[in-house]
Amino acid sequence: MRLQSWLEAVWYQDRFGAALLAPLSIIFAAVTALRRAAYARGWRRGYRASIPVVVIGNLTVGGTGKTPLVAALADALQRRGLRVGILLRGYGASVSGPQRVMRGANAAEVGDEACLLAALTQACVLVSPERIAGAKALEREGVELILCDDGLQHYALARDLEIAVIDGRRGLGNGRLLPAGPLRESAARLASVDVVVLNTTALEHSPEAQRWAQILPADKTLTLELVPEAARRLDDPRYWRSLQQFGQAPVHAVAGIGHPERFFAMLRAAGLTLIEHAFADHHRFTAADFDFGDTHPVLMTGKDAVKCRGFADQRLWELPVATKLSPDGGAMLIDRLVALRRSAPIAPPPIGVHEESR
Repeated sequence: MRLQSWLEAVWYQDRFGAALLAPLSIIFAAVTALRRAAYARGWRRGYRASIPVVVIGNLTVGGTGKTPLVAALADALQRRGLRVGILLRGYGASVSGPQRVMRGANAAEVGDEACLLAALTQACVLVSPERIAGAKALEREGVELILCDDGLQHYALARDLEIAVIDGRRGLGNGRLLPAGPLRESAARLASVDVVVLNTTALEHSPEAQRWAQILPADKTLTLELVPEAARRLDDPRYWRSLQQFGQAPVHAVAGIGHPERFFAMLRAAGLTLIEHAFADHHRFTAADFDFGDTHPVLMTGKDAVKCRGFADQRLWELPVATKLSPDGGAMLIDRLVALRRSAPIAPPPIGVHEESR
C-alpha cells in the first residue's frame, strides 16, 4: 500500500521519481509495442469469435469506471433484444477455467466485479483466467455479443469494437508509461480506439473535465456520469434511505476501488460530511475493517458491498448508482453495437452446461 501511494503521487502529483523509473518505461514500451505488432502483422495468431466482441478497457492502471459502463451497455442491448455475454478474467478469482457467475455468487471465488455485474444485469456473466477460453464458452452459451470488461491490451482475442474509458479527474496522469507513469500504452493509442468515454462523475463543471472534453475527439467521445441513487441497507435490503436523509451528521465512506476519491467526491457533492476510508482495489473486507469505534452509518460502493453481506449489520449501506451517458444516453453507441450483431453471422446454438458459482 505504501509503494502504491508513492507511485500514485509520482504519476498524478508530479512527485520526484518519474525520471528514475524512465529507463524501465523504455523497456516496457518496447515490449508492449513488439507484442502489439506481433498480432497486427500476423506473427502471432489470435482468436476471432463467431460473434461480435466489444472490449471496454483503459490505458491507465486503476479504476476508471469500466464496470458500471459495462452493466449499462449490457442492459441497453438486452432491451434491444440481444442476448449479451460479459467476460472478465475475475481479479482474485479462484476458478481454474471458464465459469458462469450467478446472482449471489461468492466474490472470493469469482471476483467482486463479476458478482456485481451478475447482480446488476440479466446478462450471461462468465469469468475465465484465459480470455479466449472464456469467449469460446460464451459462444457455446448462445450469446449474440460479448462485452469484455477490461482487456484492451489483450490482443490475442480479436475485437470488433474498442471502447477506452478515461477518468476525468486523473486523466492520463503524467503521460508516461509504466512504471514511470500510469499508462499501459501511450496516449497515441486513443487514436485507434473506436469510442472514448470520459468519466465526469462529480466533475461536470470542473476545469479538469472541461479540459479533457476539449482535448478528446468530439466525433467519438461520450461522457459518463455515475449518479448516486438512494442507499440500501446491506443487512436488510427492504430499507432504503436517500442521501439527504443522512443529514449533516458524519458518515463513514468506505471504498476499495481503483480510485476511491471518485466515490468520496460523489458523496461530498451530495452534501454529506465524510470520514473517509480508502482501501486497496479489490480489498477483501472483514468485519474488523468496519470497527470504527462509533455507530455512524457506513456508505460503500456496490463493488465493495458484494464482499460484505455475510457480516453486515444495520450500520452498513450500499450506494447504487445510475449510469448517465451523454449525448442522448449513448444512443449512437448502442445503435452501433446492435449493428455489429446484425452484420455478424448467426452464432451456433448453445451446447454444454457450465457449472454455476456457489
